[in-house]
Amino acid sequence: MSSSLIEQLPALFTASGAGRMALQDLDFQPLVTDGRVGAEIHRLYGTQETGADGPAAAIVRYLPGAEAQAHVHPGYELIFVLDGELETEDGTYGRNSLLVMEPGSVHAPRSPRGFTALVIWERPVLPA
Repeated sequence: MSSSLIEQLPALFTASGAGRMALQDLDFQPLVTDGRVGAEIHRLYGTQETGADGPAAAIVRYLPGAEAQAHVHPGYELIFVLDGELETEDGTYGRNSLLVMEPGSVHAPRSPRGFTALVIWERPVLPA
């Protein structure tokens, strides 16, 4: 990602006193749940803090060619695409797109070109 593109992304802030977080400085870990291949995650908060069936939020990055197996959303999932292109069965979503996955919805996200997104899960997803 070029530095000029990084400057165009929304600023990230934390209320923990750590201040502003630069996207390029986030600690991404491999994300392999739901059969994901080529995905990475920087967790903002998760079920460790909110309980086994609680909400979670993260910055998720799919590298070019990444994909996930189909999964069910028992609660809402919000996906705000910060950069790149996310593909689902319903279409392709680019920068500044907001997807609202309703409870009971199923999708298998993928990205031939890669994308970075803020993802908020109301409840943990389940295999389809």
